[in-house]
Amino acid sequence: MERTDDLDGLIRRTADAASAIIRGDIRGYLALIVHSDDYTLMPPAGGETVRGFDGSPETIESMERYFRSGEARLEIVETYASGDLAVLVGVERQHGEVGDLPDQDLSLRVTLVFRRDGDSWQLVHRHADPLTRRITETTLGALARGDAAL
Repeated sequence: MERTDDLDGLIRRTADAASAIIRGDIRGYLALIVHSDDYTLMPPAGGETVRGFDGSPETIESMERYFRSGEARLEIVETYASGDLAVLVGVERQHGEVGDLPDQDLSLRVTLVFRRDGDSWQLVHRHADPLTRRITETTLGALARGDAAL
C-alpha cells in the first residue's frame, strides 16, 4: 500500500473516530483507533499527562454517559510522516453535549502521533486543548497559574 494512501486512510479513520466519540459511540471510536501500550494523553481540560488507555467496561460505560451527543469534523492543518511514525495536526470542529454542559462549541486543537504496528496504526500520543480562539495575555496568565476566577 502506498504511504500516501495509508496516511489518507488514517486521516479518514481519525475523522470518523472524532465523530464517534463526541456522539457517545465509544465502541465505534475504539473500533477505529487502537491505543498503544505506551499511549499518553494531554487532556483538553489540562492537568497531568495520562499514561495508558483504560479500556475497561466501566470506563467505556462512563465515557458513553459523559459524551451524550454531537457532531465533529476534523480539519487537518498539517501532516508529517516518516517511516513508521505519522503526526496529524488539526482542529476537531465539534459541538455537542458533554458532561453536564448543554450542546455547545467544544472544538479542540489536536496533535496526534501514530506509530505503525504491522499493517495498522496505533495512537501513541494525543494532545488536545480548547484554545481555538485567541485569548488575552491576562487570560493566558490566569490559566497558567491555575486561577479559576477568569
